[in-house]
Amino acid sequence: MGSVRKASAWLGLVDDNDDERYYDDDYSEGTESGDAWVTDPRVKVATDTAEEKGRRIGTVTPDSFRDARAIGELFREGVPVIMNLTNMEPGDAKRVVDFAAGLIFGLRGSIDRVSNRVFLLTPADTEIISGEASAHRSDGFFNQS
Repeated sequence: MGSVRKASAWLGLVDDNDDERYYDDDYSEGTESGDAWVTDPRVKVATDTAEEKGRRIGTVTPDSFRDARAIGELFREGVPVIMNLTNMEPGDAKRVVDFAAGLIFGLRGSIDRVSNRVFLLTPADTEIISGEASAHRSDGFFNQS
């Protein structure tokens, strides 16, 4: 597919039927023998290793206040949570922030604003290291005066 046709398909001006050539009609979902794909038992899955070492961060993008439960469950497990409230109505977003404030107060955590309507909830045993320019030394490599 040429670049003009790709751009036209991306803009929705023409149908993008070029993807059909990548699919083989003989291919069927699943395996023919009925055996599921199995990971080598010597290979540890990344989520298992991350959970063992406590290196997990949850991200939640709630659509309504009902989704606040997922935030609370992750945070109770000791997992730092990034709350992205950009898809919510302002009233519901305020309720979720109030819920999170109560959650971090009850579990002695902290809440930090990452950007507009995005917050980071951290458990009590998690240290946040600031990446601001004022936190860096002024006599380092980048100070070439």
